[in-house]
Amino acid sequence: MKKLSMVDKGFLLAENREMPMHVGGVSLFTLPEGADEQEFLHELARAIRDTDALLPPFGDRLKMGRAGLMGNAYWEPDPALDMEYHVRHSALPKPGRYRELFTLVSRLHGTLLERSRPLWEMHLIEGLQNRQFAVYTKTHHAAVDGARSVHISRSMLSPDPDHVLENSPLSLESWQRYKDALLIGQRDIPTEEELRNVADMLKSTFDSSANLFRALKGFTQAWVGRGGNLTLPHLRVPRSVLNNPVDGARRFVAQSWPFARIHRLGKAFDGTFNDAVLGMCAGALRQYMINHAELPEQGLKAMVPVSLRQKGDVDSGNAVAAISADLSTHIADPAQRMQSIMASVKAGKTFYQGMSPKEVELVSMLMQSPSALLMPLGLIPRLPPYNVAISNVPGIRETMYWNGARMDGSYPLSIVTDGMAMNITLVTYGENVDFGIIACRRSLPQVQRLIDYMEDALAELEEAAGIGAAPKAGKKAPAKKVRKAAPRKKKVSKAKTTA
Repeated sequence: MKKLSMVDKGFLLAENREMPMHVGGVSLFTLPEGADEQEFLHELARAIRDTDALLPPFGDRLKMGRAGLMGNAYWEPDPALDMEYHVRHSALPKPGRYRELFTLVSRLHGTLLERSRPLWEMHLIEGLQNRQFAVYTKTHHAAVDGARSVHISRSMLSPDPDHVLENSPLSLESWQRYKDALLIGQRDIPTEEELRNVADMLKSTFDSSANLFRALKGFTQAWVGRGGNLTLPHLRVPRSVLNNPVDGARRFVAQSWPFARIHRLGKAFDGTFNDAVLGMCAGALRQYMINHAELPEQGLKAMVPVSLRQKGDVDSGNAVAAISADLSTHIADPAQRMQSIMASVKAGKTFYQGMSPKEVELVSMLMQSPSALLMPLGLIPRLPPYNVAISNVPGIRETMYWNGARMDGSYPLSIVTDGMAMNITLVTYGENVDFGIIACRRSLPQVQRLIDYMEDALAELEEAAGIGAAPKAGKKAPAKKVRKAAPRKKKVSKAKTTA
């Protein structure tokens, strides 16, 4: 049995009917040429279920003592594992549109996972137009973190359209084969990244005082108004419709944009791809506030995970920090708003500069301590740490296949909490950037309009940068059939418009 960490138990303790703590995703696939939809999906479901040894924790359930989660909790093998309960085959009424798909996913994502069973579900969904089908998955955050879920997803896919998995993609055999392909655990000499891990550990043990003092000084200066462009959780965060209490109903919308278009915009402002994404989201949220709610006098603040890794470092733990980015939604001019956003992000990165992973962890805990006190009192909606979460998850930059079915897009679904009723997450896949927006259905009406506002914001920023607006986003064209024998280069997709 594996013992749950305090972080794992924290996700379970925070969960209630109004605030499920699972993450998920929707992937769109095109059937191989000549494949019968029902037979193909039936075979996929059979292959997933057909295994005696599941990759942990997919075959494990929670085990708790009399003290419940206040005591020790473990993952133990489920002796009555029912794979047909976890892997489900569903169908939309034909011809299913993205609107009906996302309505179904919204409903599925708003329901709690059954704690007496392993905390995951997978839904294979047929009935879409243009020979497409969808796969929706959800897994409790206590069971699988973001990095592990990305690797699990990759282990199911192949760049070869002729490749067929011999074992269940959730089996130990498939997982071991994937790790062997990455040459995990087969190096005889330590890499530069492994040596850096040791250096980070030594630095956090013997040389933390200087950086922690600098962080505490910057933390204090920001709270007394002398922090420059640095923003912190709870600091000058305006109350808005985004920070209302939430109920259990969700609304999910998704859209794709060409990666090259957003990247070009970031370069035009001498910024990064992430800066351009924040600029898009800021402009869209400003328009949403103007049209559907009151626009706060202060700029909305976003929780933005930022990678602090050195170039080439893929192994160090805790190399991500959450910064508070000022979206500057109170600024009408798009170019000035973009410059303000970039200055805020730069200040946030500078705040963590030079810290070891252990120091980042300690400082992050210090900044989140007010939230830990406010949440049990129900005061987070009144004193929110942020207004919205915006996350960029690195994805796969080549076209992938699952047993010959081409993956056309992958849209993430994250967590909505009291005081932060919207979450925007994006994943890069192939030549596109796939955005998934999840929100509380009651707190944020007509959230699907945000998709149109993001396109408008992107075009507005392109005009402000003087690079000329690229063709506007629209519905994705029906995918052409592919000969299964040869890989096909994925066409640059236009955005999917959802209603």
